[in-house]
Amino acid sequence: MLKTILITGAGSGFGEGVALGLGEIGHNVIAAAQSWPQVTQLREKVARLGLNTVRVEKLDLLDTYDVAHALGWDFEVLVNNAGIGEGGPIAEIPLHLVRHNFEVNVFAPLQLTQQAVKRWVYAGKRAKVVFVSSVGGLFSPPGFSAYAATKHAIEAMAEAMQQEVQPFGIQVQTINPGAFLTGFNEAMAENAFRWLDDDVNFTKSDALREMYKGLIGNPEGRLDPSEMIARMVEIVSADGGKFRNVVPQFMEERLRKHQAKMWDLRFE
Repeated sequence: MLKTILITGAGSGFGEGVALGLGEIGHNVIAAAQSWPQVTQLREKVARLGLNTVRVEKLDLLDTYDVAHALGWDFEVLVNNAGIGEGGPIAEIPLHLVRHNFEVNVFAPLQLTQQAVKRWVYAGKRAKVVFVSSVGGLFSPPGFSAYAATKHAIEAMAEAMQQEVQPFGIQVQTINPGAFLTGFNEAMAENAFRWLDDDVNFTKSDALREMYKGLIGNPEGRLDPSEMIARMVEIVSADGGKFRNVVPQFMEERLRKHQAKMWDLRFE
């Protein structure tokens, strides 16, 4: 059954790929991008591809006028994909950067979701919310903790929400991508070096770069995003499915082992 799907953060990366992929199989897609240059670029791409099922709109989740406008659109699937990442050691990262990361990744999508869900409930509409989380929502790698904390928050909200809204015919799912090479993780890592100062911080730049190299500077940290996009298209368009969706499979297995290991972690 074809659906009308709103995807936030569709101006690049997974959001753009999933919007186009869903449009290619016939779904009506509202691809929402943060800025007008992204909107223009994506509209041109959609036109070149002849995807008349994809409509590109501007939606900055921190712009109250954009959000109010978006709530006038008719859709039954909301994909909360928009997000940013602040890198750096959590012991030293400036707090205002952490707050902003939470504002964009947690509070803004929660506000949009609450209002969409309320509308669906009162209309008696069967619908679905998909939160694009991360494997970082299930563990917290050094140097990426501020971002991971926002995804841990998403996991907590989604877990409770899926129980709260199920009686109203609304499904909630999370998608937890691993380290795919979209440029997002690389940009997040580089963000730290705009404030990290070897004369001020006890975490030194060379040590942090080596840490990032170990995390995302190898084949398992630079996976082909086409695999993730294909799975996201399947998950978003399905009527049912798992609550939590970790991709690739080997990361699910590692996360299970990691979480068990943390239960037994001891300091002598």
